[in-house]
Amino acid sequence: MTEPEIPEDHPRYASLVTRHRIEAGVEAGITSRQGLIAQGRGEAFDYLLGERTLPSADAAERTAAAALLLADHPVLSVNGNVAALAPAETVELADAVDADLEVNLFNHTEERVRRIADHLREHGANEVKGLAADGEIPGLEHARGTVDADGIEAADVVVVPLEDGDRAEALDAMGKTEIVIDLNPGSRSPQTADIPIIDNLIRAVPNVTVHARELADEPPADLQAIVDAFDAEEALAAAEAAIREGTFSTRDS
Repeated sequence: MTEPEIPEDHPRYASLVTRHRIEAGVEAGITSRQGLIAQGRGEAFDYLLGERTLPSADAAERTAAAALLLADHPVLSVNGNVAALAPAETVELADAVDADLEVNLFNHTEERVRRIADHLREHGANEVKGLAADGEIPGLEHARGTVDADGIEAADVVVVPLEDGDRAEALDAMGKTEIVIDLNPGSRSPQTADIPIIDNLIRAVPNVTVHARELADEPPADLQAIVDAFDAEEALAAAEAAIREGTFSTRDS
């Protein structure tokens, strides 16, 4: 069944669409097979969150928008799952906050980077970084520690959706403001982040874009006040409470 053939009134429409996109990403050589496992794990947490954007997540998304608008050099890091799940939405966010797009992969090959870059261009991107590989994230010996010198290495604010904890910690050690999108509030990545967004990527990225457009004309002082008022620990605690205290309802798979 192709994505357009999935009936929109199906009770699991959004879930089926995301599963199809991940499967298609694997077939296209964009997403790794491990990405299938990561997607399933994330979907389980989304069930427990009620498949909704919590008020605390919306506040984090608004804060992320403010931080990106304030940034001198924001970069959106894109891995295989992000490219498969929300390519157009990621490009749209980059346009809204004047950020660079950079491909960075755990299972890194030049061919996969090229395919993801081409995929993003097919969805509206003009320039995609990640192929120069002339910079590094100190402390990461794995290939994903290789970045573009004028991209992630030079960035002051980095959006790292669906990221590994050790890379998030390494970016934090570089002094970068990190915005992490993850459905597990207990993961090292959001625990490390300056702005953890505990939400589904397909909801979070468009929502940050909406907030960015609403805040685009705000003076820097007001944007800074939004960032300063945000409490990462409270955001994580609210998500954990929603998972622990929520009512689990049966859903069709």
